[in-house]
Amino acid sequence: MLSAHDMPIAPSTYYAHLADGFVSQAEWDDAHLANQLLDIWTLNRRLYGAEKLWTAALDDGFSVGRDQVARLMRLLGIEGVRRGRHRTTTTIRDPKAPRHPDLIKRDWGAVVRPDQWWVADFTYVWTLAGFVYVSFVTDVFSRRILGWRVSTSKTTALVLSALEQALFTRRRHNSRFTSTGLVHHSDAGSQYTSVTFTEALIDAGMAPSIGTVGDALDKAMAS
Repeated sequence: MLSAHDMPIAPSTYYAHLADGFVSQAEWDDAHLANQLLDIWTLNRRLYGAEKLWTAALDDGFSVGRDQVARLMRLLGIEGVRRGRHRTTTTIRDPKAPRHPDLIKRDWGAVVRPDQWWVADFTYVWTLAGFVYVSFVTDVFSRRILGWRVSTSKTTALVLSALEQALFTRRRHNSRFTSTGLVHHSDAGSQYTSVTFTEALIDAGMAPSIGTVGDALDKAMAS
């Protein structure tokens, strides 16, 4: 029966356990309680750690200690979502890629009209499923986010998709819009210096611009 339920066990192990006698009442109680705790943990979206699961079990009428809950969680192989600072790396510079000139030079106050300068960047957001990356394109004059995309991977396609949405947004609302001469400013991430992205900017008639390395003012504007 165990083998039929994908729980293979050697005959020698079975007979050795049989020789030791039946399962104790304490072991049976642990097994039943572990199943109840697993049900409570699952109903709460698999988020609870030992402290919250213990409290939920008490609320449901179970007489159980906090340390007992923690021990059974370890036996079940479950754990709660850990709060804290989650980090990943977004910008990876390609030292071999040609670097576009800095056409802005941090003179953000010089912008006088919409669609003169666009600034682009992407960041990461931690979710219960892991990291996702959010790319966006912002008009410097109006501070409007014209394009944004979310992806589980930080490839060129992510930033390219945000650019395409920004262009579509402007063309949809203004038939006279032209991207010719518009400055697209970003950091030196490999996504923005890639051949594919550079060609997209050239095809749109946009002027690529890349800020200085680690420039806080550029990052602040993009944020």
